[in-house]
Amino acid sequence: MPIGPVDNTRIPRYAGPPTFAQLPRADQVERADVAVLGVPFDSGVSYRPGARFGPSHIRAASKLLRPYNPALDVAPFAAQQVVDAGDLAVNPFDISEAVATIEAAARAFAEQNTTLLTLGGDHTIALPLLRAAHASHGPIGVVHFDAHLDTWDTYFGEPTTHGTPFRRASEEGLLDPGRCLHVGIRGPLYTAEDLTDDGVLGFQVIRSDDFETTPVAELVGRARRRLGDGPVYVSVDIDVLDPAHAPGTGTPEAGGLTSRELLHVLRGLVGLDLVGADLVEVSPPYDHAEITGIAAAHVAYELLSVLAANRAAQ
Repeated sequence: MPIGPVDNTRIPRYAGPPTFAQLPRADQVERADVAVLGVPFDSGVSYRPGARFGPSHIRAASKLLRPYNPALDVAPFAAQQVVDAGDLAVNPFDISEAVATIEAAARAFAEQNTTLLTLGGDHTIALPLLRAAHASHGPIGVVHFDAHLDTWDTYFGEPTTHGTPFRRASEEGLLDPGRCLHVGIRGPLYTAEDLTDDGVLGFQVIRSDDFETTPVAELVGRARRRLGDGPVYVSVDIDVLDPAHAPGTGTPEAGGLTSRELLHVLRGLVGLDLVGADLVEVSPPYDHAEITGIAAAHVAYELLSVLAANRAAQ
């Protein structure tokens, strides 16, 4: 039987272990189906820093999570062994070295048949995680929740930043161009060609405005049709949420999704072949009342619940 969180009827939540959802550490179990891994790296940001403190902030905000998810009728910590693998030490001064370190760690987890839920950090970390996922599964379908496309070419001449991971991944052949989708895109762009280039790279777009005019269930169906039957990677930039729901992030944009809308869409991914996920761009210096941290903790919980529901259906 999987080892789950500590019993909060006996240990107060504020006194329990500092792991995600008070789960066991990786060294406390023989093997893990899913590992929550922190990557405290934000050297690829273009505006406000602070996401290097995101993993610990999300963990602190996860203490109120409970073992049963009624929305999906699943107990995510009982259907699979989930552990907290701690934080990965990466070079904060050398992006290339940091990316190589992340990819090597992700490949090591894959060799143990452990699915990764990675807590960032900035969105730069998606590129090495996609490289590792491709090494195990071949071309990957991606559903990318974000206010921004993250398919820009370079920034100040640097090809690897939090605004470029999906362009690099597409160029490297890591992605299945027929099964990639952005959700939540909004705000000003540099030029109209940004959208044209994005389409050439293989992405379709569900805009934030679409949630105003189209039922969420219909948008979920559209996403599922786009993602199809192959392996799927989920990447969630917390700035997909409106700043009212996630003020603690580096590049906020007005007009975003609500927390309820995002959680509903994530639940709609049950049954897809989810092979990995990341949750990035939580910057606690700009958070207040743990608004962003709590939203992020629930996003991670829903992703773990989708993995558990898929496992239970096998």
